[in-house]
Amino acid sequence: MNLQSNPSRGDAPSQDQQSVVVRFAGDSGDGVQLLGSQFSQETALAGNSLATFPDFPAEIRAPTGTTYGVSAFQINFGSRIIKTAGDQPDVLVVFNPAALKVNHKQLRRGGIVILDSGTFKEKEIKRAEWDSDPRTNGVLADFRVIEIDISKQALECAKPFGVSQKEALRTKNIWMLGLVSWMYDHNIQPIMDSLNKKFGAEDPVGLANVAALKAGHAYGEIHEVSGELSPRTFPAVKHEPGTYRLISGAEALAWGLLAGAKLADLEAVLASYPITPSSPILHILARLRQFGITTFQAEDEIAACCAALGASFAGKLGITASSGPGIALKTEAIGLGISTELPLVIVNTQRAGPSTGMPTKTEQSDLYLAVWGRNADAPIPVVASRSPGDCFDVAIEAVRLATKYMTPVMILSDGYIANAAEPWRIPTMSDYTPFKVNFRTDPEGYQVFMRDAKTLARPWVKPGTPGMMHRIGGIEKDSLSGNISYADANHQKMTDTRAAKINNIADDIPAQVPEIGNTKGKLAVVGWGSTYGPINRAVANMRDQGFDAAHIHIRHIWPLPRNLEALLKSYDKVVVAEMNNGQMLTLLKSQYLLDAKGLLKVSGQPLKIEEVENAIRTHCSA
Repeated sequence: MNLQSNPSRGDAPSQDQQSVVVRFAGDSGDGVQLLGSQFSQETALAGNSLATFPDFPAEIRAPTGTTYGVSAFQINFGSRIIKTAGDQPDVLVVFNPAALKVNHKQLRRGGIVILDSGTFKEKEIKRAEWDSDPRTNGVLADFRVIEIDISKQALECAKPFGVSQKEALRTKNIWMLGLVSWMYDHNIQPIMDSLNKKFGAEDPVGLANVAALKAGHAYGEIHEVSGELSPRTFPAVKHEPGTYRLISGAEALAWGLLAGAKLADLEAVLASYPITPSSPILHILARLRQFGITTFQAEDEIAACCAALGASFAGKLGITASSGPGIALKTEAIGLGISTELPLVIVNTQRAGPSTGMPTKTEQSDLYLAVWGRNADAPIPVVASRSPGDCFDVAIEAVRLATKYMTPVMILSDGYIANAAEPWRIPTMSDYTPFKVNFRTDPEGYQVFMRDAKTLARPWVKPGTPGMMHRIGGIEKDSLSGNISYADANHQKMTDTRAAKINNIADDIPAQVPEIGNTKGKLAVVGWGSTYGPINRAVANMRDQGFDAAHIHIRHIWPLPRNLEALLKSYDKVVVAEMNNGQMLTLLKSQYLLDAKGLLKVSGQPLKIEEVENAIRTHCSA
């Protein structure tokens, strides 16, 4: 071990003593995501609050040791409620020079770098595009550096079990898991139990992994790392009473769709086509067929959406899921859903674009696409989830709106929410009000486009219902009978009615209230989707410093809440913070003629607390 410290250049402890941010980084084959997820499980079992950020490379298998193949996992955890994965890591663990190259600038001044010195050879350093060895050229002067030949340690641990060198080196991540578990006083027994369950108690590879875990855990104390890394314990957070589990946004969305279908008393059909970062929804639901879900992997995005719409025509809950490029391809079929007025839930897990863009990076890229991205005047409801756990409730709300108003509904998530995880209190379903669908079975006086007086929804009739043969389709229909009609007045009426149906949903959603702050004042910071955590924490921090700021977060993107205009105009200034070039900003300006400013970020990385705090300082005096 080699420990470097520069007390004159930033040895100050983390600004927030109640939490710590750790970032793991290495090649895609180094098991960084497994290391991060296992450490997250440990942290949750310790009762700490946490938020994670898996940061994947876009390349499926980039050349080993290059910056293109660096995979990272960041976790923020501690003894207070955590709302983001953290602005800057306090500890950076890197398994090769490329991981250091990509991530070292994110580390806070005075932070700790733990690196695998066994990989810092001249060839690997050049491959990572360093001009010289970063351990000696001053790049790391602002940090505390701990060098450990992790590769050597892993090989030594695996020797007694006769595994191959390749298998032995694969235990590096588990060795490091042992060390960071020691650093934060985590119990490693649950990890050992999971390794034994995965490999079997006598499997050589499993035994090598358990040995690596124990060795890493013991390393800190044996080698007196405690001079700089004494074990640190965060007390458990006092959560609301209940049963908790660690959940990702993709899991919560999948389960929420199932729960919504149950509340509507419907069987569900997910028809989808694989695309990053939406694919996990298909993978998760495919394993849950016992709950009344049928999954279908279609040959393309258009077929997937049409198949889901066909399921709705047949009396099921049709669901389709994709990301921005796939949603663009589904657009014509979504228009068919609007024309036929069938319920359809569309999940859009946004990513950086346009086109292929940056598939594994996060962005709030598709608000325009969701609200306005169709031919003709064809509105649909749009709702957005704010966090992994919130995806469950947002999915239920989307099912409720789709079935009550007989319309496609789009859910906006994003790559950050989908892949991130947080502790989630498992709800009691008796707390949710069922919204059972009643299919029309009485043929007396039935017309296809007769409408509910309040919702303007047409009746939902299953094909084959006696005496209720009917016609729907993409060509404009008569406003009552459903027969094909090209009459100008009829098309005006149908267009106006479809729009009114969606606009009236504003009467069926909650009024907008501030998340933090007063209903009037100097400044409102407005957000939507995954910007919730950084905005919320930043506004809370700045209010503690005396700034008159409030946080308003919009779940119902379209239609907007009825009181939103009056609420926003009660503040002297409004700043809209989002991860795009101003899509919500434009939407609010177009609807309310609002003189708002934008805090806009399009980097593929989540919004930071510090960025919001700086915007508040700029626009709001203490």
